[in-house]
Amino acid sequence: MSATTRPTLAEIKKSWPPAVDVTALALALGVSRSSAYEAIRAGTCPVKTITVGHRVKALTADLIRVLETGTAMASGRDGDPEAA
Repeated sequence: MSATTRPTLAEIKKSWPPAVDVTALALALGVSRSSAYEAIRAGTCPVKTITVGHRVKALTADLIRVLETGTAMASGRDGDPEAA
């Protein structure tokens, strides 16, 4: 994965580890890293995250689910596809 090119869903499925850092999450979602961190802190990130030591990791399987279903992060919704 290039540091500046948004990865494809196929690339994520094929070569990404089970959990990725917030920079990779932001790149995959097409948002800035600071927006991703803000959404995580606010509880509005549609991708499940875990904290490992002092690092936040995003679960790749959940990222794939979000990308396949088209759940938007920056829409002002809490990640729930049923939210109005």
